[in-house]
Amino acid sequence: KKNTTGDKQVYMINFIGTYPILFVRNLNPETELKRYFGARAVLGDQRPRQRQRQFHRSTWMTIPKDTWPRFSRPGISMTLLESRDGLQYFTFEHSRDYQQIQFKFLDSVESMDPNNIVALLQMNPYHIDSLLQLSDVCRIQEDQEMARDLIERALYSFECAFHPVCSLTSGTSRLDYLRPENRAFYLAVYKHMMFLERRGCPRTALEYCRLILSLDPDSDPLCMLLLIDFLSLRSREYNFLLRLYQDWEVHRNLSQLPNFAFSVALSHFHLSQEDQTESEERERLKHKADLLLQNALIMFPGVLMPLLDLCTVQPDAAVSSHDFFGPRSQQSPALAELVSLYVGRTHTLWREGGVLLWLEECVREVLRRVDTKDPLVEDCQNKRKQRYQSAPLNIHRHVILSEIKEATSTLPLEVTTQSVMGFDPLPPLDSVASYTRPESVGASNESTLSLFFRSLLPNFNLQGEPMPQDDLEVAQAGRELNQEVNRLMVAMRDMLANIQFQEPPREDNPDRDEGEWD
Repeated sequence: KKNTTGDKQVYMINFIGTYPILFVRNLNPETELKRYFGARAVLGDQRPRQRQRQFHRSTWMTIPKDTWPRFSRPGISMTLLESRDGLQYFTFEHSRDYQQIQFKFLDSVESMDPNNIVALLQMNPYHIDSLLQLSDVCRIQEDQEMARDLIERALYSFECAFHPVCSLTSGTSRLDYLRPENRAFYLAVYKHMMFLERRGCPRTALEYCRLILSLDPDSDPLCMLLLIDFLSLRSREYNFLLRLYQDWEVHRNLSQLPNFAFSVALSHFHLSQEDQTESEERERLKHKADLLLQNALIMFPGVLMPLLDLCTVQPDAAVSSHDFFGPRSQQSPALAELVSLYVGRTHTLWREGGVLLWLEECVREVLRRVDTKDPLVEDCQNKRKQRYQSAPLNIHRHVILSEIKEATSTLPLEVTTQSVMGFDPLPPLDSVASYTRPESVGASNESTLSLFFRSLLPNFNLQGEPMPQDDLEVAQAGRELNQEVNRLMVAMRDMLANIQFQEPPREDNPDRDEGEWD
């Protein structure tokens, strides 16, 4: 729906005012772990933290570690562009020296020598894109601890560059994703959030999800609205999800997204099952949950069969033989992408015994409504034909970052056949570049290392790319790629285990730290 200026301002106020402002303590995973296991279990094995104030700032997203190389200003700063309607618009900026490092990083990606990127990080241990890329390498090699550590180091580098008046926890700070310097911050926070969710800290991950969404809630460049419902359910923040749905439905049409249609119903069901809920309220919530789930199944019938398959549930014969959930439920590629993403991400939430029984009841009622020609069935069918013609770029970007195989397999050819780099997946077509990379000699052909970085994406398929060589040459290229990948992995392992970072020159007054903030 189209927003007027007044509606948009109300929308922004709702985002900030309806929900509690982010608290710093909620962005620290230790807060959540202490709630689960107790402070002694979480902090018992930790030694007292020794921090040298001349080297470390006070930060709240990450805690600098003694094992990290000594921090020096990498050449990143933050500028306040303007203040308007109670919002502050910031942007990160790269110094001239950092721009040169960035050019070297891009040259390293395109070169055939994996030692180039190793040497680059050795000389510049806080270069953001190198840290993000190495984190992907470690994660693929199942070194989760090192991958997480590199992301935290990148976040620390960003946080040390924050503008003194920038407060990401207030919900009033904005970062434009169209600027390449800002995109790395989005990606670093996103990857940090996913590590937190995998570590069993969904409540903390939800806070970071809200933080990313607050940076640009209108454009939502990483499409956090496709994830926030899952994290809300995982952290059992059912009321938060319902408030979000109620307040944003008018402006964002959340009911058109399969994940919200099903997750809102699931939230009502869980609330109806809580012991402290009174009997009358429990019946009301259960009745509403039934109706919402039935309507969700009628609007998105393509969800049921893949969901049951991932839950290892054999559908009833009356369900599997019915046309409504069979070939008749065929959906457009854009809708199939959303459905596959939701099913692949949230199927574990539907495996509980009580939830499956509730789903079975609602499916039977849906079939009854279909057979009795409920007018909602035809109405939803017409809506599916009119909507979901094509998915916007931010949804494709989210699917790539999600690494959910059920969803990545549905990406359209215009995405899978283009060069997608892990450190900047699917950049906006109208990017606002503050500086341009000079032309490099001999960089016209895509190199082996460049192909490797692309192969970090789960949907990478060398044989599926349009290449002029015949099959024999493609096979040879694949063998060479595997050899180069193995050499790179060895080099990365050696670097991460034995690297000796160069100490930056000390200033005359090491305690002086301009622009330090707490």
